Amino acid sequence: MSASSNAQNIFNEISKLSTEQRNPNSMDIDVRSVSEILKIINDEDKSVPLSVEKELPFIKQAVEIIVDVIKNGGRLLYFGAGTSGRLGVIDAVECPPTFGTSPEMIEGFIAGGKAAMFKAQEGAEDREENGADDVISAKVNNKDVVCGIAASRRTPYAVGAVKKAKELGAKTLFITCNPREEFNIKEVDVAICPYVGPEVIMGSTRMKSGTAQKLVLNMLTTASMIRLGKVYENMMIDLQMTNKKLVERSKRIVMTVTGVSYEEAEKFLADAGGHVKTALVMIKTGLNAEQSKERLNKANGFVRLAIDGKF
Repeated sequence: MSASSNAQNIFNEISKLSTEQRNPNSMDIDVRSVSEILKIINDEDKSVPLSVEKELPFIKQAVEIIVDVIKNGGRLLYFGAGTSGRLGVIDAVECPPTFGTSPEMIEGFIAGGKAAMFKAQEGAEDREENGADDVISAKVNNKDVVCGIAASRRTPYAVGAVKKAKELGAKTLFITCNPREEFNIKEVDVAICPYVGPEVIMGSTRMKSGTAQKLVLNMLTTASMIRLGKVYENMMIDLQMTNKKLVERSKRIVMTVTGVSYEEAEKFLADAGGHVKTALVMIKTGLNAEQSKERLNKANGFVRLAIDGKF
């Protein structure tokens, strides 16, 4: 296929995407006042959570896959380009401080590598081979789950990543903001397709599409971590005390759950080696740190079960 024919095919493909259409509600946005511009954007943004709501059954399927994979020693790996890739990286890097996961358990990969997080690496997303190569470099195997992220659905880097992942036996997910009926990547086990409609600025998928993808990613990791015992009531109790804010948050969580004083919370956390879960079980059961850790192990990390002694 000639370069001109290939370019024409890409043009035709992009022209049909919902994310590349013009939004009738913002046709004259260039002559509106600042207040009117902001209202148009805000009105359009209001539709995003509703589009995500329609995808909850598929998000549920994805969470169940992620939980099963992680329980069995596998990893969740995101692959995307541009805004989509950056959102995957952000979601991944926030899991260790929030949920105490290892950096390797959830990782994000972006077309163009680390440099693309801060400066667009044009052309890096245009080859499926690039996504496939990054999957190979990440040593993806049949224990893992790979999630492609692409507002347009067609981004070659993300498509190549999930195709190679499926070939290697991994589970595969895909997040796109084009309609489900247009989804055609057969190598994907679960597709999540919040349809947000045309952007306020044609093709600017960092806007509604980016917001929808962020909401979905929040759900995927948060719900998975809850099902893996990383939350007690509605508090993150497996956080790592890696900065002063998290140290103080840990004390506050212990105080809130158990009713002990600031000084007592500090002491129990010290005895527990800075592990909030262990401190909570110690206070609630009267056991020492070693016994509390043993209970947590028997309860697969679930604080409520460890406290109740229901294994």
